[in-house]
Amino acid sequence: MNKLHVDVAIIGTGTAGLAAYRAARAQGKTALVIESGPYGTTCARVGCMPSKLLIAASEAAHMLALAPAFGVHPGPVRIDGKAVMARVRSERDRFVGFVLESIDGIPDQDKLRGHARFTGPRSLQVDQHTAIDAVSVVIASGSTPVMLPQLKDVGPRIIVSDAVFDWTDLPVSVAVIGTGVIGLELGQALHRLGVRVSVFARGGSVAQLSDPEVLHVAGKALARELDLRFQQRIVSAEQQGEEVVLVTRDAAGAEHTDRFAYVLVAAGRTPNVDQIGIETTGLELDARGIPLFDSTTMQCGTSHIFIAGDANNERPVLPEAADHGRIAGDNAGRYPDVRPGLRRTPLTIAFTEPQIATLGESYGELCAEGKPKFAIGKVSFENQGRSRVMLQNHGMLRVYGEYGTCRFLGAEMIGPRAENLGHLLAWACQARLTVAQMLDMPFYHPVIEEGVRTALRDLALELEKGAPKASSVPDTTPGV
Repeated sequence: MNKLHVDVAIIGTGTAGLAAYRAARAQGKTALVIESGPYGTTCARVGCMPSKLLIAASEAAHMLALAPAFGVHPGPVRIDGKAVMARVRSERDRFVGFVLESIDGIPDQDKLRGHARFTGPRSLQVDQHTAIDAVSVVIASGSTPVMLPQLKDVGPRIIVSDAVFDWTDLPVSVAVIGTGVIGLELGQALHRLGVRVSVFARGGSVAQLSDPEVLHVAGKALARELDLRFQQRIVSAEQQGEEVVLVTRDAAGAEHTDRFAYVLVAAGRTPNVDQIGIETTGLELDARGIPLFDSTTMQCGTSHIFIAGDANNERPVLPEAADHGRIAGDNAGRYPDVRPGLRRTPLTIAFTEPQIATLGESYGELCAEGKPKFAIGKVSFENQGRSRVMLQNHGMLRVYGEYGTCRFLGAEMIGPRAENLGHLLAWACQARLTVAQMLDMPFYHPVIEEGVRTALRDLALELEKGAPKASSVPDTTPGV
């Protein structure tokens, strides 16, 4: 067996792993990246980029369907499923190619293929061919789509989201299990491309939303177009030929049987920490088996081990994975001189229509036990000028502010161009602006951002009232 000694060993070559490698090398340390799967990040291969390609095609189809509402009547529309998926795969491969080029730029002696497992706090074994002694280790092993136990081993027509982007044609029908970001994005895109889609949710959640008012509006807005079925339990599934017979049970206990060409399980992802020998490290683990870590340094306890990206399950989105990796790589290279790194204001976007965005502190976080009361402002997009012009007048924005300081804390929204509004508000949040300072900023006319101004004005009025006095009756609605 080969034996190696390195300053920093990195498990995984996804977004977090590559960022950690570059950061460790910038510290002047030797670094080794270890990969057991295909090169190319989750985002490029099966995540954000191919999904947006499918969404882009669906938006083109949707605009043709919407055109008569503007008095524009296009001719017969034909969706060529093979051409749609050919472009998705071709462009996906192009994005993956850019990642592969960056990996090709890593010297051969800094790359190792195989599955890495800890054999002790500072030792790793890769398959049966290499033993590694490392001064510090970065766990950047990524995550894997969850497969529900009752759907496991039913047949090849039960799939996870990764498989969608290898389709050569669009199917006739798909059941989507899950109303998270992935399930809603793919479900709506496929529906707009002519696929019969039903979306099933165990509860009543929609993407990453926690604000009950925004959540209610989101459910209604998306259900206008999609067959959304909340409060559903999967009873059984059976593959019969090229169809899956899916049996579900609703909240009233009634069972329903449907047939679909595919059942797409979009029930989240689980960190890849269970097969890397984590139990040999001596690290303290949480209930899910993930090492406890400091979110400002990525350090696990006080050890020489750092964890980054989807593996730590903190904020499983690409920008956070890149930041995690950079911080972990910096500190692994500097160890034991561990320092806090830059953590940005949280920002998450779902590219549905209307789009969904959350930023800063969420409603759920602000309502946590022990948190002070906070003020809320809101705007509906139903009568917002530019939104009506574009026939995209659906959704709601709720913004949160801190009593006393009047500092802007965060927001949750579903609405037109939320990806843009979310960035503006996240920047204001990170800059620690007050609501008054935000209202001093320029607002053009007519733009959707005028809706942001309306919500901020509403928030300013609430802040002027001051925090409500404590009541002997429990108040579960802070800020009102």
